[in-house]
Amino acid sequence: MSPPAEFYNGFHSNITTATPSPTASQYNLALQDDSVAVDGFPESRVLIIMTGGTICMRRSENGYVPAKGFMDACLKPRPSFNDSSPMKQVPVIQEDGSVFMTNTLRTPPSKHSRRIRYANLEFNPLLDSSSINAKGWAKIAKAIERNYQLFDSFVILHGTDSLAYTSSALSFMINNLGKPVILTGSQAPMTELHSDATDNLLGSLIIAGHYMIPEVCLFFNHKLFRGNRATKSNAHDFAAFTSPNHPPLAKVGISTSVNWPVVQRPSRISPFSIQIDLNTSHVACLRIFPGILPQMVRGVLQLPGLKGLILETFGSGNAPEDGELIDVLREGIQQGIVIVNVTQCQVGTVSPLYATATALAKAGIVFGLDMTTEAALTKLSCLLANPNLSVSEIRRLMSKSLKGELTEDSEMHFSHPFSDLPPVLSALSALGYAIQDQNLQDIHIILKESNQFLLNQFDYSGNTPLHLAAISPNLEILRDFLSQGASVHLRNRDGRTPLFLAADSGRLDNVVLLAESGAHLHAEEKEMAAVLKKRAAEAGDKFKQEAWRIAGA
Repeated sequence: MSPPAEFYNGFHSNITTATPSPTASQYNLALQDDSVAVDGFPESRVLIIMTGGTICMRRSENGYVPAKGFMDACLKPRPSFNDSSPMKQVPVIQEDGSVFMTNTLRTPPSKHSRRIRYANLEFNPLLDSSSINAKGWAKIAKAIERNYQLFDSFVILHGTDSLAYTSSALSFMINNLGKPVILTGSQAPMTELHSDATDNLLGSLIIAGHYMIPEVCLFFNHKLFRGNRATKSNAHDFAAFTSPNHPPLAKVGISTSVNWPVVQRPSRISPFSIQIDLNTSHVACLRIFPGILPQMVRGVLQLPGLKGLILETFGSGNAPEDGELIDVLREGIQQGIVIVNVTQCQVGTVSPLYATATALAKAGIVFGLDMTTEAALTKLSCLLANPNLSVSEIRRLMSKSLKGELTEDSEMHFSHPFSDLPPVLSALSALGYAIQDQNLQDIHIILKESNQFLLNQFDYSGNTPLHLAAISPNLEILRDFLSQGASVHLRNRDGRTPLFLAADSGRLDNVVLLAESGAHLHAEEKEMAAVLKKRAAEAGDKFKQEAWRIAGA
C-alpha cells in the first residue's frame, strides 16, 4: 500500500541506493570504476525494522530485557550513526495502514561522500526470536511491503537464535525483490561496553545504503551472507554465523568488497510481491542417528497434517542400511508426504556416492543437495503453501535453485575461466552508443564481452544503461535489460529514476513495461511528477499525461 501523495510533499533530503561496480577480481573494493565520478548522488533512505533480539536489549535486575526507544537511546548519541544534522521526518506506514511521520538520523559521509538517512520502525510487542513462527515472518514481510516504495533498502534487527530461519523464510516469501533486505543482530546488546552490535548494525547500514544487492541477506561479524545460505554455528563468539557452501556476498573492513559475480538479480519482468501463507506446522525435521528405529520414523510420518519432512542424514546423504526403514519412508512418500534429504554436515552436498543414499533416492526421497536445514525447511513450507503446485512439482522444485539456496549439479562441475576485463567506462560508453543506435546485436556483444554486470553501473553523465533505455523508442532494449536484472530503483545524479525519465519523455510503452517490472517513482520525485502531469494536461499532451498517470503521479 502506498501513502497519499501529500505525504511525499515537503521532503527535500536526497535519497538513492548507489551501485558499486564490479572489477576483474572476485571482490570489488570501489563503488565503481575510478574514472567515473560518484560525487553529487543523492543520499540513501533506509528503514530499520526492529523486531527484537539481544541487539536492542538492556541490562536489568532480572537479566537482559527489551529496551524501548532504541534509536534515541542507542544510536542518537553515537557520532558514527548521527552527524548531528537537523532532524527530519519521513513517512512510515504502520501495521494498521496509518502513516506516521517518523524522526530520522543521518550518518556522517562515507569514504564515497555518501550519507545514509534512516528511520526506525519498532514492533510492538517485540518478537522473541526463539518463539518466532510463520506469523512473525509474515509480519516482517508485510512491513517491508507496506514501506517498499518509501525506502531504498531495509535493515531488520532480529534475535540470533532463529535469525538464519527468518532470513531463509523471507528469501522465499519475497518475490521479485529489487532492493537490499539485510537481517542482523548481535551476541551482546548495544548498551554493553563490549559488544558486536555497533559493527553489525553500522556494517548493515553501510551496505544497505551504498550497494544495490537485491537479495535477502544476513550480515554478521563483517560479512554479508545470502540469507538462505547462512546458519548459526557458534553460540558465544562474535563470528556466530557461517555460510559453509557459498562464499560471502560482501566483506566489510577498511574497505567494503562485494563479490559481484555471485549476487543474484531479478530475471523476470514482474513487480515486487510477497507470499505470506507459509506454515511450518505441516513440516517436520528428523535427524538420523545410529540405531534409529523404523517405528520412530513412522511415528513422525503419522503426525496429523504432516505434508513434508526434512531428513538430516549422515555424510553425503546416507542412512542406516535397514530395509524396514526404507519401506517406512517409501510409505510416507506414497501418502503424499514430500521428504527431502539434507546432510548433517555443515560443508558438502547430498549425492548418490554410496548405496544407502541411492536407496533413499530410489524410494522417492528428494536430494536437497547443499541446502542448509533452515533453507530446506522454509523452502518446503513455502512451496507446500502454494495451492497451484502438485506434489510432484514440489518435489522437482526442491532440487532446483529458486533463490540461490542450493548449488545444482551442473553448477558444481563448472568453473569459469578468469580473464581480464575491459575498462568499465569504455564498455559503458560503447553500450550508450549502441542504445542510441537501437542496435540490440551490438548491445548483446558488449554485455557478453564485458564479462561483468554493466547494467547497474553509472556512466560519465551519472546514468545507468537502463536510464538510457527508458527514453529509447526501442522497447525491446528496455525489455532485454529488465530481463537481465537491471535495477529499476537506481537514481541518476539528478535524482531521477528510469521511470521518471520514461514518463517525462512521453514513452508510454516504456512506462507500462517499467511499472510491470515493479518500478515506482521515488518519494522525492512525486511532487515534481505531479507538476509535470498537470503541465501535460494543460498542454493537451494526452500521451505524456497518461504516462505520468501510469507512473503513479
